[in-house]
Amino acid sequence: MAVAGTLIAVRVTPKASRNALVTQDGKLRVYVTTVPEGGKANAEVQKLVAKALGVSKSRLELVRGTTSRDKVFRVT
Repeated sequence: MAVAGTLIAVRVTPKASRNALVTQDGKLRVYVTTVPEGGKANAEVQKLVAKALGVSKSRLELVRGTTSRDKVFRVT
């Protein structure tokens, strides 16, 4: 279970061949099949990270990186 207030930094790769959440060189990487248009990729990233943490996606807030590949989520 994630602790409220925790910041989670991720690097996103949109239009990947499959959805995946992996750790590379100590950093969290998220691969999503959706396109980065209209927030679709952000929503999919939020869903994958929430599932991995065992929390509802409404408990994750995107605090930085709306249009960037590098994103920071806060657990609320």
